[in-house]
Amino acid sequence: MISAGDFRNGITFDMDGNVFQIIEFQHVKPGKGAAFVRTKIRNVISGAVVERTFNPTEKFPTAYIERKDMQYLYNDGELYYFMDNETYENIPINASVLTDSFKFVKENTDVKVLSYKGNVFGVEAPNFMELQVVKTDPGFKGDTATNTLKPATLETGVEIRVPLFINEGDNIRVDTRTGEYMERV
Repeated sequence: MISAGDFRNGITFDMDGNVFQIIEFQHVKPGKGAAFVRTKIRNVISGAVVERTFNPTEKFPTAYIERKDMQYLYNDGELYYFMDNETYENIPINASVLTDSFKFVKENTDVKVLSYKGNVFGVEAPNFMELQVVKTDPGFKGDTATNTLKPATLETGVEIRVPLFINEGDNIRVDTRTGEYMERV
């Protein structure tokens, strides 16, 4: 059990049959009246974010989220297949569970599969991926007056904006959380 007075960022707890994770919290002690805890919490299953205040003495059961290292193998349209690195068991996961950052993940990449009581609710991609540029327009010499960007298609099929000096066949590092170009590798 965890009391609302002990809330910290990242803590997961069970409330009303749902699992919530604390995104932000603030202990407020007004001049008049009782203290309270103002929070921004995210439902880890649905992804919905809610702002809510709690009495510091309220208690909730702690929810334990299992993070398991798995290797992304392939997809066949709606289902994505992952292999458990310990048991070598293949697990299919529906595409609706995957986040936007998963579009940067290529096959045979290790990811973290998140589950609660055996139900998979999310897949965490690595923060950075090294990908090859398969299609982009050529950059022109002298086009560097400002930080100019051009579209480029990566080997996973996603399109991002890259600097003019990047050419087809170059390997680049991409931040999967923001989808931004980081550097040439």
